[in-house]
Amino acid sequence: MSVQYHNVVPGGRSFQEYVDIFSLSDEDLNKSILGCGDGPASFNCEMNRMGKSVVSVDPIYELDREMIQKRIDETYLEVLEQTRANKDKFIWKNISSVEELGEIRMSSMSQFLDDFEKGKIQGRYIAGGLPELPFADNSFDLALVSHLLFLYSEQLSFDFHVQAIDELLRVASEVRIFPLVDLNSRKSIHLDEIIGLLVSKGYVVSEEKVNYEFQKGGDTMLKIMHV
Repeated sequence: MSVQYHNVVPGGRSFQEYVDIFSLSDEDLNKSILGCGDGPASFNCEMNRMGKSVVSVDPIYELDREMIQKRIDETYLEVLEQTRANKDKFIWKNISSVEELGEIRMSSMSQFLDDFEKGKIQGRYIAGGLPELPFADNSFDLALVSHLLFLYSEQLSFDFHVQAIDELLRVASEVRIFPLVDLNSRKSIHLDEIIGLLVSKGYVVSEEKVNYEFQKGGDTMLKIMHV
């Protein structure tokens, strides 16, 4: 699971973004939660402050704090410039401007960095990634996957999606995935077939609208539950 440093483009999301994109209720926030592919998000840190239970898993946690900080510094302005150059692909409602986006991202990543080493010692940040997770069966009530599956439909195959979702359902009672569009804001080419396959396996599956849209068309999540 060796991480290629030059391929890491950190993009931390905030606690409020997680609440919005996954429609997390107060009841949900009291569950044991796995954040899969969290990167330098502040969700784990902020949840821990509130006494809630979250474990985050991501390949970049193999790196140390200094290397993640260095990569954030190297890519931050580039990411914002790319966003500014493609402003028409985004809905500026939840986030009003590129400048506000930068403030949210940097605040989230700073909180993550301050929490990272302590969180690793406490077992809240685990190096690992799909399609094989380092957890026992039924370890979590809820698994959240933000901006990974379906978003990278051209880069990640249908078989990878199937294996990844099967693995998430092995370790958690419920899985929520956001968004359901690819990087070009088109519905994922894998989505309909994945939903059909999950239903055929006996899972309860629903596509649900959420109170969040930043990427155009990215305003629904997939909820998958064991019967």
